[in-house]
Amino acid sequence: CGTRSFTKKSRIVGGTDCEAGEWPWQVSLHTGREGHTCGASLISQKWLVSAAHCFKDPHATSLAEPKSWTAFLGLLDQRDRGNPSVQKRGLKRIIVNPYFNDFTYDYDIAVVELDSPVTFTKYVQPICLPDASREFPAGKVLHVTGWGATAEEGSGALILQKAEIRVINQTICKPLLTSPLTPRMICVGVLEGGIDACQGDSGGPLTSIEANNKMYLAGVVSWGEGCARRNKPGAYTRVSLFRDWVRENTGV
Repeated sequence: CGTRSFTKKSRIVGGTDCEAGEWPWQVSLHTGREGHTCGASLISQKWLVSAAHCFKDPHATSLAEPKSWTAFLGLLDQRDRGNPSVQKRGLKRIIVNPYFNDFTYDYDIAVVELDSPVTFTKYVQPICLPDASREFPAGKVLHVTGWGATAEEGSGALILQKAEIRVINQTICKPLLTSPLTPRMICVGVLEGGIDACQGDSGGPLTSIEANNKMYLAGVVSWGEGCARRNKPGAYTRVSLFRDWVRENTGV
């Protein structure tokens, strides 16, 4: 897990286009009429991690139904879903964390089972899950990726976007946000504004490159106030705290 054949030296606002195979665990989840709706991360041949709120919309009960969704893996450009490197799957099962609160977005995590396994290729690879004890200290650089809006209230990106953001100390972050930041959330962003996840990035990966050069799923895109506003960093689900829950439900 957590390896990619493509390496480049070195909801997204202020990001840059990705290359094919750069983030091979990134999944695009589509719903019938809306097209791309949420992101997710591949963790094994059959299982994805995403955000609970993608499947728990009080205005659209159909989103809880696996048959409402299609997953695209190995995708770079939303216009190129027929590309031979893209794998398309239906969903068999959606398991939302039982403690998910659709008002505060606490426990905003879900695991999703594909209707048939994917084949690992250079464009489709799983990301590693962090151990329960893994901490991501303030100041650490993480990457967020997705096809979300490229400006607040804007339209979604066609080509997968990536941006570099940093973990922000919870004590600094709490007074900046009007909703509570719980221990299940990790505050990440750029306090000056200009770089952030946005609508449509929900459920997608917040990625950490660790010393062994493997990539780990540090967080899941969860919520924020607007997009890329000054002093309004994003809140991401802290995946390490759900390591056991993911294992119990998926065997991964």
